[in-house]
Amino acid sequence: MSDPVRAWHRLAGDSVLLDGFHVLKHALRFGAEVPVAVTADRHTALALADELAPDVRDTLDALLNEVPRETYASLVPRPHPTAVAALAVRPSRQANLRALAHSPRSAPVVVLDQPRNLGNAGAVIRLAAGFGATGVVTTGTLDPWHPTVVRGGAGLHFATAVERLDVDELPRGPLFALDPEGEDIRGVKLPDDAVLAFGSERSGLSAVLRARTDHLVALPMRPQVSSYNLATSVAMTLYHWSATGGAPAS
Repeated sequence: MSDPVRAWHRLAGDSVLLDGFHVLKHALRFGAEVPVAVTADRHTALALADELAPDVRDTLDALLNEVPRETYASLVPRPHPTAVAALAVRPSRQANLRALAHSPRSAPVVVLDQPRNLGNAGAVIRLAAGFGATGVVTTGTLDPWHPTVVRGGAGLHFATAVERLDVDELPRGPLFALDPEGEDIRGVKLPDDAVLAFGSERSGLSAVLRARTDHLVALPMRPQVSSYNLATSVAMTLYHWSATGGAPAS
């Protein structure tokens, strides 16, 4: 690319920031359209590709533009140790909504009800992609495509459908919500078309989502332990689904 910095400034407002080598690697593996990518050290970035991502090495070789370290640092909110960054086209909302609404589903949809922590949301998206979940939906004000969420998700937003919806827009399917008052999840089989809802880190399920819930389920927890981290709760629930009949996509 003749002028990657000019292209970056032209595209940045409407694009998804891919911050770091591993984020870019995963995005490319799952079909992200990446119009511009920069690095402060092309040799080291391609050596990482040789070691960790030979499947996308040639793509990275064609994409990566070396720029001065100061220029790279000026393009991102927080420089990454790998000194790699790129901009990607965000998947269309219509395409994500079609994926979430597709029936029959072969894997659950994860719902984060009014989450607050950007890093936790990213970790959940990474988990959901790893388990082959149909998608991750957030309610409330948090933007699931915020750069910090994308960084926490290691670029795996492109491996699953990620959208923000109101509760009354959630995909169809039996809604199982995690709550300490629910039935022990170990006695419950989660169907493949389940909608799995998790409350916010601080206040739990909102009243509007609780009112729509079909089943309250609870994770096993030692007495006097107040809660699990949000990503841990999602991991335990998706593992239970996969261990009782569901399975990650091949």
